[in-house]
Amino acid sequence: MSLRSPLAKVLGLGSAGDGTAHWWAQRVTAVAMVILGVWFALSLPGLDLTDRESVASWVAAPLNSVLLILLIAVGAYHSQLGTRVVIEDYSRGWAKVTGLIAVQFIHVVLAGAGILAVVRVGTGG
Repeated sequence: MSLRSPLAKVLGLGSAGDGTAHWWAQRVTAVAMVILGVWFALSLPGLDLTDRESVASWVAAPLNSVLLILLIAVGAYHSQLGTRVVIEDYSRGWAKVTGLIAVQFIHVVLAGAGILAVVRVGTGG
């Protein structure tokens, strides 16, 4: 016995089946953000933020540059996941589609700009 209406069966309406994956992605990225955020917060007090050369040499260290790039990428992805849920829940029609496309585009551009900044500062460019 099914709880779906006959019309829903014909139209194929029902669970999209990706809610669990989205939920897990949010939780995993949240844990990664906590770990990377703690590393970043603990790294800042040892830096002279007024001296560009010391910051550039800190960013140029392989471990620091990789962790900074991960922080930017995971942060952008986590932000995109959360913003997407808000748009899906509170928008309808063309505004929903436009909002989802815009959010995806904006997050990719911001992540790319952040990663490029890390690479340029780390390489002295």
